[in-house]
Amino acid sequence: MASSFSANSTNIATNKVIEGDSSYREESVMERSSRADEKKIGGAKVASLLLVNQALATLAFFGVGVNLVLFLTRVLGQDNVSAANNVSKWIGTVYMFSLIGAFLSDSYWGRYLTCTVFQLVFVLGLALSSLSSWRFLINPAGCGDGNTPCKPSSIGDDIFYLSIYLVAFGYGGHQPTLATFGADQYDEKNPKERSAKVAFFCYFYFALNVGSLFSNTVLVYYEDTGKWTMGFLVSLVSAVIAFLAFLLGTPRYRYVKPCGNPVVRVAQVFSAVVRKWKVAPAKAEELFEVEGSQSAIKGSRKIRHTDDFEFMDKAATIKESEEQSSKNPWRLCTVTQVEEAKCVLRMLPVWLCTIIYSVVFTQMASLFVEQGDVMDSYIGSFHLPAASMSAFDICSVLVCTGIYRQILVPLAGKLSGNPKGLSELQRMGIGLIIGMFAMVASGATEIARLRRIIHGQKTSSLSIFWQIPQYVLVGASEVFMYVGQLEFFNGQAPDGIKSFGSSLCMASISLGNYVSSMLVNMVMIITARGQNKGWIPENLNTGHMDRFFFLLAGLAAFDFVLYLLCAKWYKNINVEDGDMEEHEHEHEHDDVNNKV
Repeated sequence: MASSFSANSTNIATNKVIEGDSSYREESVMERSSRADEKKIGGAKVASLLLVNQALATLAFFGVGVNLVLFLTRVLGQDNVSAANNVSKWIGTVYMFSLIGAFLSDSYWGRYLTCTVFQLVFVLGLALSSLSSWRFLINPAGCGDGNTPCKPSSIGDDIFYLSIYLVAFGYGGHQPTLATFGADQYDEKNPKERSAKVAFFCYFYFALNVGSLFSNTVLVYYEDTGKWTMGFLVSLVSAVIAFLAFLLGTPRYRYVKPCGNPVVRVAQVFSAVVRKWKVAPAKAEELFEVEGSQSAIKGSRKIRHTDDFEFMDKAATIKESEEQSSKNPWRLCTVTQVEEAKCVLRMLPVWLCTIIYSVVFTQMASLFVEQGDVMDSYIGSFHLPAASMSAFDICSVLVCTGIYRQILVPLAGKLSGNPKGLSELQRMGIGLIIGMFAMVASGATEIARLRRIIHGQKTSSLSIFWQIPQYVLVGASEVFMYVGQLEFFNGQAPDGIKSFGSSLCMASISLGNYVSSMLVNMVMIITARGQNKGWIPENLNTGHMDRFFFLLAGLAAFDFVLYLLCAKWYKNINVEDGDMEEHEHEHEHDDVNNKV
């Protein structure tokens, strides 16, 4: 472990070094945790309010997003490719905004204020979408049901696009921060609460699916029959109630103060490395670190030194000229600051491997919907697109309410010898494999649909029940991949960038949607030549969407190989934390928990 440097080490134990703009300054403080305000209660009860908020906010979000591709084609008159690309770009924007929310949360605003501001924007966006639909787009009344065309006004188009991007900004900005804020409510020094914190992410995902379940059944039914404004108004009311539930816990939340700008800290590390490029990195015990239990990053625990990325240790190597001078963080960084940058570099390869899975996942909101829209979706009086759409939610709910933790974890523990069962990285790998099979199932469904097309029409006589396997497979893969991602990136992110860690999961979805849009465009450019109308034409009966699904399955298989290599290379973060220090040391070499 790295030792601390000081001109006078005998009295330094009661001092804390705080990061400034150009130098470190010391001030006397009491030895106590600055990570949480102990006057606030926190705990599972107040965290349950955040779960309610998550469920209702998700209901509101999916009330707009789940049928957006049909709204664009039926109400705004867009073709299939344009609508699919616009939805992919919009969903990508939703989750890209998560990086903005995470940055503001970690750096300046803190979790609570960030959630508050972005939820207000979310409510405003839903109000505008309801207004534009009612006043400018649904004309004549009842249009957009697949039979009656709409005559939207140009100003209505503009207001609607503004509204859905406000929804994207509000929902995307507060989602990763909400997950991190919920985790903050559990005290890691309390063994029971530490265990409950691990379960929180599963319940967080459960709440998400409870909200989307309602959207994918009740709201989808009304919107599909042309009652778009009613669907948007229900979403607005749900978002308002969600916001009020969030505010209800204000006096009882446990708050964690922001830790300053992480971009500056990482830039300081690389600046110091460049300045000392010709300097050999010092031994681990000779690297610079401050004394005491607190790190130089306010509110952040110390991180133990690791041997990978050895060149970055130059930033914490003390030159002779620096021994008696003030410590400029642009020239000399602490071990914790260097390790924070290393953590980001270690997580990035794993994160990049999740993008192809997000390409797979986004098909559920675009091509799956278009595929189902040209299938036999009515049996008696039961409307099946909604049931098919919610199949993955039901699967997810069942897993999160006990099947995973009560059956799969003990079984995996017996097979692997690990009492914790499947590690986060293992679960993510399983999710990637299941997602690949979901694309194979989607391609097989499309082949069967094309064999039963109704000549002279754009539909097929194949029952939409055939879509259920692909939805269930996507749902099962989502449980393993996204719950695993939430736990992995939040747990492996240093204290100063916890929200950033949670946002990586959503940023993966964002880039996945952009990549999906790019792939659709590339495929159409390559395949739509001469008399060929391409794989995904306006009339799907004249195309080969099955080949696109099989292409995604092949990409997922290749991505899984790369993921295996990254997962085997990855090393856990190792933090110092008082009572937990011994516990962390016991698992310092427990590599099996992080291998696939």
